[in-house]
Amino acid sequence: MKNLKKILLGVALIGMIAMAVFAYYVYQNILVPNTAFNNAEAHVYIETGASFNEVKEELEPLLKSIETFERVAKRKGYVNNIRPGHYIIKKGMNNNEIINSIRIGRVPIKIRFNNQERLENLAGHLANQLETDSISLLQAMRDSSFLKAAGFNSNTALGMYIPNTYEIYWTTSAVEFRDKMLREYNSFWNEDRSAKAEQLELSRDEVMALAAIVQKETTKVEERPRVAGLYINRIKRGMPLQADPTVIYAKKLTDGDFDQVIKRVLNGDLQIDSEYNTYRYGGVPPGPITMPDISSIDAVLNYEKHDYLYMVASIQNFGYHKFAKTHAQHVQNAVEYRQWINNQGVNR
Repeated sequence: MKNLKKILLGVALIGMIAMAVFAYYVYQNILVPNTAFNNAEAHVYIETGASFNEVKEELEPLLKSIETFERVAKRKGYVNNIRPGHYIIKKGMNNNEIINSIRIGRVPIKIRFNNQERLENLAGHLANQLETDSISLLQAMRDSSFLKAAGFNSNTALGMYIPNTYEIYWTTSAVEFRDKMLREYNSFWNEDRSAKAEQLELSRDEVMALAAIVQKETTKVEERPRVAGLYINRIKRGMPLQADPTVIYAKKLTDGDFDQVIKRVLNGDLQIDSEYNTYRYGGVPPGPITMPDISSIDAVLNYEKHDYLYMVASIQNFGYHKFAKTHAQHVQNAVEYRQWINNQGVNR
């Protein structure tokens, strides 16, 4: 009987020790906080098709112990159930919470874009924010079948991308992103905006092309309706727009060099034979010369009504323009500006 008691006591003691060891294992591996960063949260990006080793490489700088994380990940079956995406890990999380976060806590990101001159620039900008690469984005944006079905062409395609902040998953494919932007474009062109474009007797593409010129002409949002009104006046009178930003774009396009910096339009530039050169060709260009933001688009649709036909950069109020109703007044303003810019030594 005494031996039986000793055996039972030994078994109980071993059981208690085993439970203590198991509790210690659970505490050390699962319940102890395992984050090593000081910020409130850290962002984790797991690529499509990533292996568990690649996940560990992404997480290792953020964790105190990658070994305990790996043990719990294997125990929870995460190593065979990796899901790509953007995730957030909060400071003080334990391994169990971390694994749950990167398994089911996919979080969208906010992407922003504006002032892109061409689709190439837009694709490169977006590739820095999304998993997909710039080549895939550019191919999707230029897809001729898509453009035809959506009512665009290679010249007008940039106008489909309305500058804004959008919420989207990091793993969104190039085609999915492009299709989302088309939906956003159609939503942007609501009944009110469409009716105003119709009153102007301009198509959506023409509004976007004109808005792009307004965008390039002035950085002052409050001045944009006045600039837009000037170009609307010229269109109504059958006058060429004669917008310097279109000449700059035409030169870049003709030279095949969009990296060149042109601060001054020369007389020779006005002779460039390009449909984008509004000194040689009437009407609006065949497409936008940059990505107009919403303020420029709405400036065209809600243009200021006045009698101005000419403008030149103001040397008294930098960033703004001097407007003129007559060519004679414009010549005076232009002479003043040319004298000033010559004194600044700006030759190109």
